[in-house]
Amino acid sequence: MMMPDLTIEDIFSREKFIFIAGPCAVESEEQVLDTARFLKSLGVNFMRGGAYKPRTSPRSFQGLKEEGLKILAKAKDETGINIITEVMDSDNLSTVTKYADILQIGSRNCQNFSLLRRVGELNKPVLIKRGFGNTVDEFVQASEYISNGGNNQIIMVERGIRTFESSTRFTLDISAVPVLKERVPYPIFVDPSHPAGLARYVEPLSLASVGAGADGLMIEVHPDPQNALSDSKQQLNFEQFRLLFDRVNALRDTISKF
Repeated sequence: MMMPDLTIEDIFSREKFIFIAGPCAVESEEQVLDTARFLKSLGVNFMRGGAYKPRTSPRSFQGLKEEGLKILAKAKDETGINIITEVMDSDNLSTVTKYADILQIGSRNCQNFSLLRRVGELNKPVLIKRGFGNTVDEFVQASEYISNGGNNQIIMVERGIRTFESSTRFTLDISAVPVLKERVPYPIFVDPSHPAGLARYVEPLSLASVGAGADGLMIEVHPDPQNALSDSKQQLNFEQFRLLFDRVNALRDTISKF
């Protein structure tokens, strides 16, 4: 099923700040529909959910693949929410493109240059996450592989980098937000869930991201995080996300007064 085309201009003409939220992985129809209904009740119009999951261990949950995409499409049909889902490689690009409103290039594929060239040939928004071993320069150059193909509908996401510090899952490079906003003409988002690694750190990292000037947040939300098949420790439950949502908007309102 082909979804209506969405453009970056469409997105930011309607909303000044974008929340993207949803589960790490699509696990069931009930899980996805419950999440989509909850997000829409708050006015969140973009849901993430992985159907193809690039996992470090081959023994970890690898996703429902096209069946997961069909579940996401059902959530969109019912609620009108826009779908962001990950493309793992060129082999599944055409399949994912049929269902996704925004294509996600994950951290592990930030320097998959053949894949970046392929999505650069498409007329579809692409959300690219910084590789956890990439410098800002390398991240900018990765975006150029997409734009050189003619696709300038790009969202760049800071999601933490690997450093010597082990108190969090990754180190959120908050300075990347203002630096990238000077370097590229694209919206700059932050994914606070992956650097946090634990749900209790997601809110403070989100507030810091807003203060640094991020254009949006990408947050993992699950109806039952303790039983999630992936990233269970860092996913927020609905009440935790509702509180974060309210506090982020309160901070944004305060900042706008200055």
